[in-house]
Amino acid sequence: MKLVVLIPLLLCVMGVYCDMYLHNPRGSNNRLDEAKRERNNGNRLFDSQNNNRGGYNVGSLAYMAGSVLQIEWTNQHSCSDPNSNCEIILQYMCGDLVRDGSTTSTIPEWPSNCAEYDCNQDIEYGMHEPYDHYLNCKLRQRQANLFTADQNLKGNSAKYTRQNPGGTRRGYECPEERDYYPYWGPSPWRDVAILTNDATRCPYYQAESANVKARYACTLPREMIEENMSSRQPIIPITKEECEAIVYPADAQDGTGTRGVWAEVAAHGIAAPDCRESHWSRDNHLGNGIYGQTLSYNWTIPNIDHERCVMRIRYNISTGEYNGWSGNVNASLNKQGNQESTLDVATKYGFANLEAGDDRGYVFENNPEVDVFGNVEGTNNKNFELRLAINTAQLGRTFQDRSHTFAIRKRPADVPATATIRNLNVRGKRGNIVQVYPGVEYDFVPNTIETVPGEYIHIQWTGSNTNPNNNDGQGLPGTDRSNIVMLESPAYAEGGLSYYAPYTKNGQLGRNYPLNLDETTFLGFSRADLQDMAVLSSHQFRGEMSELDDAGTFYDAKPLAVTMTGHYHYMCTRNNNFSNRSQKGRIISKSEPVAYTSIGWTGGQVESQTGVLAFTQGTLDHLEDIKMEEWSPERGHEAVTAKGGADNLPGTYYETNFVVITPVEKFTVGDRKFEVRIKLLESNTDMIGVYRSDPDNLVNWVRMDAKTEGQELVFSVDQGGAYVARGTVSGGFVAGVVIALVVLVVIVGGSVFYFRKNPDKWESMTSSCRGAGGRV
Repeated sequence: MKLVVLIPLLLCVMGVYCDMYLHNPRGSNNRLDEAKRERNNGNRLFDSQNNNRGGYNVGSLAYMAGSVLQIEWTNQHSCSDPNSNCEIILQYMCGDLVRDGSTTSTIPEWPSNCAEYDCNQDIEYGMHEPYDHYLNCKLRQRQANLFTADQNLKGNSAKYTRQNPGGTRRGYECPEERDYYPYWGPSPWRDVAILTNDATRCPYYQAESANVKARYACTLPREMIEENMSSRQPIIPITKEECEAIVYPADAQDGTGTRGVWAEVAAHGIAAPDCRESHWSRDNHLGNGIYGQTLSYNWTIPNIDHERCVMRIRYNISTGEYNGWSGNVNASLNKQGNQESTLDVATKYGFANLEAGDDRGYVFENNPEVDVFGNVEGTNNKNFELRLAINTAQLGRTFQDRSHTFAIRKRPADVPATATIRNLNVRGKRGNIVQVYPGVEYDFVPNTIETVPGEYIHIQWTGSNTNPNNNDGQGLPGTDRSNIVMLESPAYAEGGLSYYAPYTKNGQLGRNYPLNLDETTFLGFSRADLQDMAVLSSHQFRGEMSELDDAGTFYDAKPLAVTMTGHYHYMCTRNNNFSNRSQKGRIISKSEPVAYTSIGWTGGQVESQTGVLAFTQGTLDHLEDIKMEEWSPERGHEAVTAKGGADNLPGTYYETNFVVITPVEKFTVGDRKFEVRIKLLESNTDMIGVYRSDPDNLVNWVRMDAKTEGQELVFSVDQGGAYVARGTVSGGFVAGVVIALVVLVVIVGGSVFYFRKNPDKWESMTSSCRGAGGRV
């Protein structure tokens, strides 16, 4: 008799949802204006694989071309952690037919069920990918070399995958394109960024991106496609030879028929996506990442003008035990792609070969029964087997969320093309953490903005009128409302309004009452702008506004110019009056620029107005959040003098701004260094030295090797710190000054001697000057 013991071994098993949720821009999770916690239809637009309670009811905003948008999300299982293999892929798509729709029903598969027999134009239904995208997917042969493990796919077209073996339809999404990246065929999605555990794959990802690499596809006559719309067998081949061998009609072999056309589908013609390591996040935890910061990516909105766009975030994940990049996954040996996988489990656990492991059950398949002891001589252990709870459709998985539609618009004419616009939005929805989970409670996004005069802040948000009525919150039940009210200075904060003052032992973020609008200096915004953000006056004509109940869900202040410096705090007064929650944010406007960039193995640049940090590939072996500040010579000199280091800094003149790089300690690999380039100021010297100190010290200065290239100073370092170039008057310069002074003395002395000997000449010259209106 065989004893079987069931052992759960799976990260995600069937029936348990592992999740990826987009919070800014607001992710829908297939939700659309629904007044209950569970979404109505998880198949409405796309396959999310997420919990039914995720998503936000509405979320359409309009972003300015070239503006900076902080994309924010939470993912259930780790990235940049040994427990899993992870890729997060950010993409967007724009199209005239892209829409949210007005019903939670899935757009029909058959045109006969749509208005005017045209599902593309039936605006009742939400739609991202167009109808022909799905029709082509349904009738196209699947790529048999894609790994399917031992899943029994119910068909051979691209709508059947390891994760979707039954070919379930979600909107007009193509399951094969959804489940695999980079996808071998054409896709309407444009890549923004790939965040990965292993950045050494980035060159491959970037080269294969549809942004820069064309695809090929087979086009068949439309009549042939329409005749086979209900076919259960794929008719569109995926090779050139098979495509060009097709003739329609099939009996027209005399040259009168139409052949399949194998044609190039052009790349999107935009830059390759950013690719780098992902920030660390812990597994089995749907929350923030390291240091409690939200998982995010700053996207510079493309310079286009389109009213209908949507964002997609995908989360490709497999457990740490299952390495799909190991080289031991060979789907091409599968019988019709549906055989047990050749993932090498056996040799990993010490067997001589795959066959030896197979005899003991060490095979990657659904619920394998493993003989863990084997036939040990003198025992009767052969029939003691453990059944492992493995689902091969789930061990490697793709989750996704998509935003509600948004617009990308040209910046207003009064906003310079070169000016940075920073988006300031509101995330979350009404309710406490239990009621909104796996969504989040209200907050501003970004919660902290650093800016400088000359930049613009674009403040806008939207909310819903259909939250569950019993969710906690202030004002009319079921409604989201927000506003922005400026706060007084932090109370008892030591050191004034410094960056760290709110967190000193006696400090607090700000008093919960507004700043006097008659005395405000908030970023230089006008009183009218500040009043509008507080009481939403431009978006409402009367009504019950004591708790903003009659205010509209949407607010847009348009881009506002930053003209002042300072540390400013603000809050939402409506969402600050229940339980212990508060919706607050801050904006730090500095007189000099600060640049933040995450750099990893692939390298990249950190740029500011007068400085560049350049990292070549392999300089780092991990993701590093790098901050570069610039201090003017005046500010830097004040800081050095305050620390008592002025006498230790060689030189007479400052030849560059101070460049302050964080982290301070060495963070490069081995003896690798990164390059620093700083623009030279107007120079009075021809001898330049670059010196470094710890920014918290500024007393001990060490000279660095540097060279000049045009108007830049260039040097290489392996750590952060405060760097500045100093000049010292050279000997040649001093000699030139002395000679000039001697010549001047000779000329003046000779002139005095001459006019003393010839006073009539002096009188004649001065008379001529007066007569000409001159002044002596």
